[in-house]
Amino acid sequence: MERPPLRFEKSRGRTEVEIRRRILQAIFEQRLPPGEKITEEQLATTFDVSRTVVRQAMARLAQDGILVKSPNIGSAIAAPSRKEARDILAVRRMVEPDIVRILANAPAREEVIARLNRHLALEDEARNSRNRGLQVRLSGEFHLLLAELAGNRILVRLMNQLQALTCLAILLYAGGDEACLPDEHSRIASAIAAGDRAAAEKEMLHHLHHVEKDMNLDRGPDTAGFTEAIEWLRGHSGHGVEG
Repeated sequence: MERPPLRFEKSRGRTEVEIRRRILQAIFEQRLPPGEKITEEQLATTFDVSRTVVRQAMARLAQDGILVKSPNIGSAIAAPSRKEARDILAVRRMVEPDIVRILANAPAREEVIARLNRHLALEDEARNSRNRGLQVRLSGEFHLLLAELAGNRILVRLMNQLQALTCLAILLYAGGDEACLPDEHSRIASAIAAGDRAAAEKEMLHHLHHVEKDMNLDRGPDTAGFTEAIEWLRGHSGHGVEG
């Protein structure tokens, strides 16, 4: 039997957070293409909420640079330029090595490793089942989990923004199908488990260098259409993206 569309309680705070979470998940799964126009009316219909609530969610996404507003076009998913893509990765190189150094020296490192291992197992499961959308999202959420485990909510919000913009840049410029290779994540986790801060930093920098190296300016976007993305937003309830 076909599952009915998911409905949301029209609670201002909860619904606004849920809308942002779903849009970020759609970006992480490469379902929303960069530059695609998105309207209040479409989202209000999709989520069965008022346009006022949608407007609040869109304002936050615009504040984070994930939506771009234009007087003639309206709101559209960000399409980072080549320079912006380089700037995004430069900021990640500043922030993420420090995150893994913190975790390698964390008092509760056993719990950190347990959560990282559970996440890596989910990545493996998605890869083995050939669920590419879930695999791509989980690869991105590995980095969000690192920020969460560091215990700094400002870092979590920053990493949500940087990861979403990185996903959009990958859609525009990456030459390969997968930016986050599984062995690179596992090497980062292993360095953290060993308490080796220098190795954790080195592995993270190597990983981010690989992501940047995979950027290929000769390749254009190759994503699902907006109609399919709207259907996914309407019916999917996933978890893992911080509000």
